[in-house]
Amino acid sequence: MSDKRSRQTGDLASLEPAVRVKQLAHYGTMVEVDANVPPRRYYRSGLEMVRMANVYLAEGSLENAYILYMKFMTLFLEKIRKHPEYNTVPADVRLVNQVKLKEVMPKAEKLKQKLLEQYTKEHELYKENEKKRLIMEEARKKQELEDAKLAERLQADENSQDGSTTTPHLMHADEWAVTPTAPPVDGVLYPDDFASEPPRPAHRYSPVPPLIPPSRPHHETEETLPSWSGRRLRAVLVPGSLMARFQSIAAPHTARNLELCGILAGILERDQLKITHVIVPKQTGTADSCSTNNEEEIFHYQDQHNLITLGWIHTHPTQTAFLSSVDLHTQCSYQLMMPEAIAIVCAPKYNEIGYFALTPEYGMQFIANCRQSGFHPHPNDPPLFYDVTHIRLDNNAAVEMIDLRR
Repeated sequence: MSDKRSRQTGDLASLEPAVRVKQLAHYGTMVEVDANVPPRRYYRSGLEMVRMANVYLAEGSLENAYILYMKFMTLFLEKIRKHPEYNTVPADVRLVNQVKLKEVMPKAEKLKQKLLEQYTKEHELYKENEKKRLIMEEARKKQELEDAKLAERLQADENSQDGSTTTPHLMHADEWAVTPTAPPVDGVLYPDDFASEPPRPAHRYSPVPPLIPPSRPHHETEETLPSWSGRRLRAVLVPGSLMARFQSIAAPHTARNLELCGILAGILERDQLKITHVIVPKQTGTADSCSTNNEEEIFHYQDQHNLITLGWIHTHPTQTAFLSSVDLHTQCSYQLMMPEAIAIVCAPKYNEIGYFALTPEYGMQFIANCRQSGFHPHPNDPPLFYDVTHIRLDNNAAVEMIDLRR
């Protein structure tokens, strides 16, 4: 473990267990409802949130599971009612949500107690190690003092010898004194990356918290992944064959200069998001846009196969790979639900493939506050989107292409 993470671990374990749980719960309440996102989309994402939390719980990532359960409860016990279109949510959708709430609430309470027990053990271990550290520190200071006195005596003896004798150089005590080092700290402790409020960007837009937050790291990793408000983004694994297979399906549309889009869906496994399916819905396409029809079919398929929405893919038949103003607003709706959500753009005419997302420090805030529709100009500086770095191409991974148009 690096020195930085060791310090984070020690700082976290020094907190009272109840304070640590309160911090987790606070992050779990950081969810806002955007009036421009249909309420049905929130209900849809809520089901995915619970699926992810259950996976985290099964894998032993208790903190990630607790945060997601808290997000779910905060959203559907309090925040969703403030949506201006709340009354349009069908009764059967609300019923499913109520059943999930009854399932999640006792899970969250039980998880809270587990975390308190875990944090209590870590806090006791911290106090024991701190006591040992103080003892070792006192021993080190005592040894340094004795070393300094010995050096002074040796220097005095040398000075009293015959002045004609060449006196070898005696190093200062600080140069040669050997002091004991403190033993390593034992125990499994978790770093904290949100002990304080994340810094606000230096512009007028307030941060837009994602509905499903990035994860807390719960195991050591050599990978350096980007972050969202100080929290590590999970890696998204993209099957290497996905793009070619999608372009093959889109070929008839591309020949007619029409865009085609699909939904990227998959699973959460060991803190990685894996794209396993591309769902091509019924849709309407033009030369520079595409819109999905009958989204309920998409939701139904994902529910049947326990799939999480991880972004979208679409073609640019005659243009290069980039995100248009309309694409930016589409991507915003995905990233509001899941910060790791990506947009894959295939530009066959230029043999380009782009993997994009809105910049979390600026693009998300700007687009979320933009009320224009259709194609309209946006500023280019600072950038509104970027080439993502949290994807991993896997040439051995399989992907299913589900065409709901048939």
